Amino acid sequence: MVLDVEEGTSLGMSSERSLSGCGFNRRSFLKCALASGAALGVSEMAHPAAGMSAATEQQKQDDSRFIVEAKFYQKLPNRKIKCKLCPRECTVGDRERGYCGVRENRGGTYYTLVHSRVCAAHVDPVEKKPLFHYLPGSLAFSLATAGCNVNCKFCQNWDISQSRPEQLPAHYAPPQRVAQLAKQYACPTIAYTYSEPVVFSEYLMDTADAGHQAGIRSIVVSNGYMQEEALKAAYGKMDAVKIDLKAFSEKYYRDVVTGQLKPVLDTLVTLRKMGKWTEIVYLVLPGMNDGDAEFRGLAQWIKSNLGPDVPLHFTQFHPEYLLKNLPITPVPTLERAKAIADAEGLHYVYIGNVPGHPAQNTYCPKCRHMLVERAGFTANQMLIRKDGCCPFCRHPIPGIWHV
Repeated sequence: MVLDVEEGTSLGMSSERSLSGCGFNRRSFLKCALASGAALGVSEMAHPAAGMSAATEQQKQDDSRFIVEAKFYQKLPNRKIKCKLCPRECTVGDRERGYCGVRENRGGTYYTLVHSRVCAAHVDPVEKKPLFHYLPGSLAFSLATAGCNVNCKFCQNWDISQSRPEQLPAHYAPPQRVAQLAKQYACPTIAYTYSEPVVFSEYLMDTADAGHQAGIRSIVVSNGYMQEEALKAAYGKMDAVKIDLKAFSEKYYRDVVTGQLKPVLDTLVTLRKMGKWTEIVYLVLPGMNDGDAEFRGLAQWIKSNLGPDVPLHFTQFHPEYLLKNLPITPVPTLERAKAIADAEGLHYVYIGNVPGHPAQNTYCPKCRHMLVERAGFTANQMLIRKDGCCPFCRHPIPGIWHV
């Protein structure tokens, strides 16, 4: 039996969830879903064939559908550009790409190569993102393109996040088609996830617009490693955000994530000011980011800068990618992290990737009644009233509880 883990954690593609018992993984589901839209002009991308010039030419023609001018960059002399999407601010010469590998300078104009270029899609419970205070029990039409702007040594989906677009089979999924598929599969939301949505911001923005026109909301699962202007423009179109806060240490971000902590903290503060519903996941790696002082500092920072009602998920690590030598996070470590955060005054602290643990449920912080009961990624019972209050004591429970 394969353990199915929350997103942004550390089990590989073999852990993908079946759809309606059919055994589809993310890619086979995508192929099937898009094939059903052939009459709408949506079709599978031609695959390159080595040594066949006709196939190569067809590939180039197909690739042109995915190339759109980037939104966030600055033109420099000598046909160079400076990317303004994430804190790296890559300076990119003509015919070169930025760190993420999915944005290319062509003659002094910067282009995204992954607009509508979907390499993975699936219908997931929203709890898998994980979002626990956002439409419990609902489904999210989840998709990704290739690429990422960091390189976490524990990445669950490294095979797509650390690949260039041309290295992966992909499908043409324009924004309107994604909105149609979300409706077809009874998903009230589209989720941008699996790899890193920061690097496909243009596609995310256009798809969110198409979804909203069709009555479908958008949520994003992100590392939050993004510049403020791009954040406000792209994630301003989101209805909810889940941020993977990898650790509360600059050293960890430098050595394990290949990024920086401060821009992510700045993102969380900006999202708070924007009024976006936000939840935080902290993947606990044994011996690497599991110290009491780090847990305490994290909880104190959240309470001071975001408030006590932002949900915080401490999730269990499973060995993957470049850290297969580490053990699974012991459950007592997760319970210790939760106890510290509870003691610091956070109201909604969860334990993830431990099916059946009582800390997966939502409790009223005032009267302590259980309000949402969960088993794995399923919300078995939801007692929060439509006005967002506890039915027992009328205490407001922050979140988005009903469509």
